[in-house]
Formats: sequence, structure tokens, C-alpha cells
Amino acid sequence: MPKPTVAIVGRPNVGKSTIFNRIVGERISIVEDVPGVTRDRIYSSGEWLTHDFNIIDTGGIDIGDEPFLEQIRQQAEIAIDEADVIIFMTNGREGVTSADEEVAKILYKSKKPVVLAVNKVDNPEMRDQVYDFYALGFGEPFPISGSHGLGLGDLLDEVARNFPQFDEEDYDEEVIKFSLIGRPNVGKSSLVNALLGEERVIVSEIEGTTRDAIDSPYTYNDQEYVIIDTAGMRKKGKVYESTEKYSVLRALRAIERSDVVLVVLNAEEGIREQDKKIAGYAHEAGRGIIIVVNKWDAIEKDEKTMKEFEQSIRAHFLFLDYAPIVYLSAKTKQRVHTLLPVIDKVSESHALRVQTNVLNEVVMDAVAMNPTPTHNGQRLKIYYTTQVAVKPPTFVVFVNDPELMHFSYERFLENRIRDAFDFEGTPIKIHGRQRK
Repeated sequence: MPKPTVAIVGRPNVGKSTIFNRIVGERISIVEDVPGVTRDRIYSSGEWLTHDFNIIDTGGIDIGDEPFLEQIRQQAEIAIDEADVIIFMTNGREGVTSADEEVAKILYKSKKPVVLAVNKVDNPEMRDQVYDFYALGFGEPFPISGSHGLGLGDLLDEVARNFPQFDEEDYDEEVIKFSLIGRPNVGKSSLVNALLGEERVIVSEIEGTTRDAIDSPYTYNDQEYVIIDTAGMRKKGKVYESTEKYSVLRALRAIERSDVVLVVLNAEEGIREQDKKIAGYAHEAGRGIIIVVNKWDAIEKDEKTMKEFEQSIRAHFLFLDYAPIVYLSAKTKQRVHTLLPVIDKVSESHALRVQTNVLNEVVMDAVAMNPTPTHNGQRLKIYYTTQVAVKPPTFVVFVNDPELMHFSYERFLENRIRDAFDFEGTPIKIHGRQRK
């Protein structure tokens, strides 16, 4: 089921990135008291009570040299396009400004629910000033303090009340759902057409011609698939065409609905920073991953080309060392037939469950090979390991103190588990838990 999307909108320097980081629970956006300083990741996941959602920090949108009010307008329009619920952020210290009123005029025209937040209300004496914000026309303003974390619970309660209800998908469990993600114009739509054997999706050299997510049911060798082609740039316009960040927004929706994700690269252009960012979302979401190098026909090759390209991929995608690589050409259909067997294999790995007794033998052998670390004179003790979930395979290691389980030793255990069982193409999650 897709997660709802929340966008934080407002003029510069009202604290959008601070609130974004508070909700996400980690410092992702750069926070500095200077307008327009957010230049880092603008999309992440949030959680409130029983609700999971995606969240956009529009302060991270780089619009270039547009005039001040034009930037605000474009950021708000992007949020309207992408979000199910909008948090309209204002600054309680400065009161209602003309820029706030400009944002409000744009949000009036949307059909999206808007929750009004008044940030930087750091003490009770300032609460009387909040009433001025009723004039913006969005009902009750919620006083919050990003720097102190005050009032966020009431704000998120109201946001959650406005979440849409999504219908459950009606695909059978045996159906393998896979999506294609990547920067614009790497050949995602061409690859969908090559797999389907028909011109199902519009293909163009112009970036952003795929308008929406398209599900294509497909059967091959009695196995049913659903191919999810990620939507491209939904609307024409300078801001959408000038930044590749929005390929991330398009990809997130498809990743959530997929069992396996194909990270599509353009062999002609090589690896870009945005490729790594997009792949990182699929990895964090715990999906099976295949790296697909498209347009392989368009580069000059010798006997070393594939090996050198693989070395480059492994160097850039260190976190995807488990992902197989497939080289193909959607245009000529060269090697396209090799892709579906790899998808089958990764889907099987993603859903693999191992026997508990065999798993514990592997872990204890690993401990005998590389004894557990000590910290401040205390040694980590591993009592028992069990698999608690699939898609992705998730393991709980019962120990004397989870704080003693260093990341490096967790990584060692993961490698030993991978050596013993065939988890090609899928991330593995390991959690240390104290035995009671």
C-alpha cells in the first residue's frame, strides 16, 4: 500500500528544514539561519503513532536565479503536485508577512488539505501572537517550536487526520512486482517496452515524457509479473526540467509497491551522483535490487570494458555489493532476455526464510571464527539468532547488551549469513536485542 506524502511549504527561513529533521528523526537537511541554505536531501520517511508517510522539505528545491516570490510560488506548486497533505510553515516571531499571503493564495487554489504551523513559538508568552495567523484562512494555526520540539505532536495528529485512505492492491502474493527507477532519459520506458514486446509506454528522447506510474501485468514462463514504470516529470516547467531531484520523487512511489527494483543506468553517460541517491532509497526501503546498465550497445567495447564498468559500479555503489548487474540494450533488445531470470532469482532471495537451527549453527561458527568484541571490559555475548521477517530477510540476534554490538561486527555476521545462504540481490537487516 502506498504511503501518503506530506510537503512542508513556506517562505525561506521559517524553519522548514528544522521541522523536517525533527519529524524524520535525524539530521538530513542542512540547518542554518540563512535563507536558502538547504542543499541536501529533501525527501525522507516519517512516522507518527501508527502512520508511516513520506515527507518533502521544499526548502531543498534549487530554483536558480528566479525572483524571490517566483521561487516561493514554484516551490508551493511542486508541493501541491506531489503531496497528499501540506504543512504551511510560518514564523511566529515575524507575524504574517506578504510572502506568507502569497503562499496562501497559491494553496487556496489546491484541492489538498493544508495544516497551518506557526514555528518559533518558543515560550507561552508568544502564543497570543498566533491568533493573527487565522487571517491566512486555513483554520486553527498550530504553534510549534522546531528548535525545542514543542507542539509537534498536535501538528502531526492533525496531519494524520487528513491522510487519504488508499485501496489495497489486488495482486496475488505469487505475482512479482518490479519497478524501474533512475534518472530521466536512462531508458526506463524503452526497457518496459522491450520486456512487453509492444509500445506500451511513450518513449522519447525528451526527459520527463512519462506522465504517471503505469502498471503493466505480464506473464512469462507461467510466472506473473507486474511492471511498474515510474512516472516521469509530471508537468513541463523550468523547475522540473532544471533539477534531477524530482526523479527521486517519482521513484519513491514505485519503490514502495515493488518486490524488486531495477536501478537503471545509462552506459553512455556513466554513473552520476543522482544514480546513487535514487538507488539509496531502494536499499533503505529493503527492496530486492538489480543494477541494469542500459544502452550497452552504444559504447565501444573490448574484452576489458565490462569488467572495468563493473569495478566502477562496485566502487560507486558500495552499499549495493549484494546486487547483481545486468548489461543490456532496450533499443536493440540485446541481452534483454537475461533480465527476467535474474528478477526471479532476486525475488526468491528477497522472500527466503532459513531454518532457525541451521541459522544458529552458522552464527555460532562465525563467532568461533571471529570472537565477539569487548567494550569497556565487557564482551558481547550472542545467545540466539532467529529470522523474524522476509521481504527483506530480517534477523534478530539476542545478546547480553545491544550497545556492545558494533556496526562492524554486525556487518561481519551479515557476510557470514550471505556466505551460507543465497541472499543475492536483497538487503539483509540485523537487529540486536537484549535477552530477557
